[in-house]
Amino acid sequence: MTESDYELVRVASGAWSVRARVEGETFHPVIGPTAEAEALYVRQMRIPERVASAQAEFVVWDVGLGAAANVLTVLRALESTEGHVRIESFDHTPAPLRFALTESVRLGYLVGFEEPVRSLLGEGEVRFHVGKCQVTWRFHEADFPAWLGSTSTREVPGPEAILFDAFSPARNPAMWTLGIFRGLRERIPAGAGGTLATYSRSTLLRVTLLLAGFRVGAGQATGEKEETTLAAADPGQIERPLDAAWLQRAIRSTSAEPLHEPVYRQRPLSEESRRALEAHPQFQ
Repeated sequence: MTESDYELVRVASGAWSVRARVEGETFHPVIGPTAEAEALYVRQMRIPERVASAQAEFVVWDVGLGAAANVLTVLRALESTEGHVRIESFDHTPAPLRFALTESVRLGYLVGFEEPVRSLLGEGEVRFHVGKCQVTWRFHEADFPAWLGSTSTREVPGPEAILFDAFSPARNPAMWTLGIFRGLRERIPAGAGGTLATYSRSTLLRVTLLLAGFRVGAGQATGEKEETTLAAADPGQIERPLDAAWLQRAIRSTSAEPLHEPVYRQRPLSEESRRALEAHPQFQ
């Protein structure tokens, strides 16, 4: 894909965002890239506080680099934080970020980060400081499901925070399978209390996260979404965990069975999934 496959659009809030013409999807629709990233990742994942208290580098996996709004909003929030953050960004193409760089002024969130972004695009890795915070940022241009299942994944430090921002399951089902979230859960270091946030609140997604081994809760609202989803390895990281009432709704849902293959479809829970869900520690 090339920069010509993307365009600048205004979303409902009046902010500028990037639209992928081929997929027909707008990045961060309705409230815009910065507002969404602040609510979804910065505040509810408490990234500045966790970076400040980390004994070593704090590792963030940015799954779905896109036009880099999530990463750059997180980094701007670290300007007053002393620490070391490592960002590992993944996407199958750098084209949306290349396009965004040509529109940095109107997009806003890229202003002041143009040189690190150029270095990232040119070299695949860049080191710099944001205030007192030391930043190491790498870009992995790859098919993420294939990469996650390969031996190459062990060459990358495991995440303490995961910014999960793939295109929707209907558009990109390969990124929303049970296998993907099991792979992510397995890479969270023991005792790290790793968290994952994403914009979706669907029953299918939340069941998938639970069966992958996460604890799962309702996440913060972002514009038109009354809830998003926050998952964690440590139940102490979840302020509003899904409860028994949610479990009963999931059991009755016609769209709750995880995607086992990279093909989008909607099905009620299988008997095996229902039993596994009912036995999950979150509901005991």
